[in-house]
Amino acid sequence: MSMCTENTSDSSVTCLEMYLPSSVSIKREPPDNGYELSPVSLDQSASPQQSPSSSPAIIPASVVLASTNPIKQQVYPQSPQSDDSDASAAKRRKGPAPRTDLELCLVCGDRASGFHYNALSCEGCKGFFRRSVTKNAVYKCTRGGNCEMDMYMRRKCQECRLRKCREVGMLPECLLTEEQCKSKRQRKMLKQHHTQTTPQQPQQSVVLEDGEVVELADEQKEIIDKIVQAQRELEIPGPHDIRKVTPWPDDNDTTTTETEKLHNRFAHITELTILTVQLVVEFSKKLPGFLDLCREDQIVLLKGSAIEVLLLRAAMRYIREDDAIIFGNGLPYTRTKLYNGGIGDIVDPMYEFSRGMVDLDLDYEDYTLLMAIVIFSADRAQVTNRKDVEAVQEKYLEMLRTRLKMKKPKDALVLPKVLMKLTELRSLNNSHSEMLFALKLQDQEIPPLLAEIWDVQ
Repeated sequence: MSMCTENTSDSSVTCLEMYLPSSVSIKREPPDNGYELSPVSLDQSASPQQSPSSSPAIIPASVVLASTNPIKQQVYPQSPQSDDSDASAAKRRKGPAPRTDLELCLVCGDRASGFHYNALSCEGCKGFFRRSVTKNAVYKCTRGGNCEMDMYMRRKCQECRLRKCREVGMLPECLLTEEQCKSKRQRKMLKQHHTQTTPQQPQQSVVLEDGEVVELADEQKEIIDKIVQAQRELEIPGPHDIRKVTPWPDDNDTTTTETEKLHNRFAHITELTILTVQLVVEFSKKLPGFLDLCREDQIVLLKGSAIEVLLLRAAMRYIREDDAIIFGNGLPYTRTKLYNGGIGDIVDPMYEFSRGMVDLDLDYEDYTLLMAIVIFSADRAQVTNRKDVEAVQEKYLEMLRTRLKMKKPKDALVLPKVLMKLTELRSLNNSHSEMLFALKLQDQEIPPLLAEIWDVQ
């Protein structure tokens, strides 16, 4: 297979610089339209003058009682006890008056816990509305459908309670679907997984049983910190790019044919893959030693390692409990979902590889070093300066070897197990090439960037 020209390959690399994360949109709370209590001084509260057009000020009872003084008396020196009383009254008047009108559920009048499904409501009405919508419940009022809803009647008439929920503004579309709830739980689990594995650092030095002292040099620590920071910055695509991805079709949509749904699923997966490949290219450019290679070798290494790095990234975001992988859009993808996406034979090997990587108990730094080792593989076809590539790869391999020794000094097989996974990666790379060839025979449209990187002619 002839290597692509420099102009073509250059466009596949440098075009990624256009994809920068856009500004983060801020989700705002619903507007607060409650009564604003005007600050009323002691003299104003006692004054009978008031504009007839102005609305009456709402004054707390404690302020009224403390300030009412119908008979003007002569001022006498006050005792210490009266000073304490005035200070206590001033303390009570300090700050805004309590806004009790905004603390009540708009459905039943109970104490509200916040805005739920677009309306101010209590926990009880929030749960009632959620259950009614998710179960498509149908209620029947036995009192003519005109029950006045309060804390007592909310338990007696469900139909009127649900109607009142809708009247005050509760929206069914504000509820998360079952798939969205599951996705939310999985994203939380993924975040906890990163929190558990990320901050752990090996000891500064470890003394093995034979007396060997194992430690990372300062230069090695700096390199690891640099590439880990680069991976964190390029772990997921920007929200602006995610919004452009073809949506996953709804299985219940009767207006779309099965052929169109399959096409949209395949487009959805390939577009997410394109965004991730762009991140892999940018990550490679930030690896110390990569840009020192000649342009031709950079292209060959990227094209040869792209799928292997993608599989390592997938293993990092694998949730074993659900057998799902969190893609760059933050949503979980099970085996069945990817099967329906039309990518076929590589699905099971990819998930089994991810499960096996979890068993190795590697942390974020280990995965990042593995990506660098995979990228600098000198045995790729058409690499011209193999010695230079091998020299860079050996540096990253030594860092990984040292880290694993420091983390698990008594496990002499941990490094061989990890290196065996690299052999498995190479086998998956070959399977991926066969899958691409099969897709080509099926006339599946492969985007130009992926076709170029994976030499699909």
